Amino acid sequence: MTSKFTTAALILIDVQEGLDEPRLGQRNNPGAEANMARLLAHWRERGQPVFHIQHMSTEPDSPLRPELPGNAIKAIVAPQGVEPVIRKQVNNAFVGTDLDARLRAAAIESLVIVGLTTNHCVSTTARMAGDLGYDTVVVADATAAHNHRSYDGNCYDAETVHQLALANLHDEFAAILTTEQVLCPG
Repeated sequence: MTSKFTTAALILIDVQEGLDEPRLGQRNNPGAEANMARLLAHWRERGQPVFHIQHMSTEPDSPLRPELPGNAIKAIVAPQGVEPVIRKQVNNAFVGTDLDARLRAAAIESLVIVGLTTNHCVSTTARMAGDLGYDTVVVADATAAHNHRSYDGNCYDAETVHQLALANLHDEFAAILTTEQVLCPG
């Protein structure tokens, strides 16, 4: 890893069972969780900081409500040991949590963000991270989105939603890289 990544924290956002519910629509990037797991293993091997973000929805129809099985973090990236789990109730992992305080206390300046979903919690958190001054990377193939109906009734496929969310982040709030570019830079 380059020096940029040797000091970066890995942030895994909302990698929860409930986001597989069919009622959420088609999803792109079926290999996202495998790439998240590769990155997580890499971070663990090097003893680098890892933060798991878990959405604790208060919405009545959400599969991510704390009392439902869908709230569980997927086993493929489940926290181990003392890895912190930061629970949030909104799209942004910085709002209503101590994530920023924890990162600053550990003198972390760079973040590598993965998780679900690209156009919601990943994007919102990456935007805030950029605004807070963190050197932020979003890993394109370790994130995913669902198809989405817009304000005018048009439905956009999951890959388009994913790519547009990444395009909106690129070079303004975060660098967009692949798993291979993070694991084997240069």
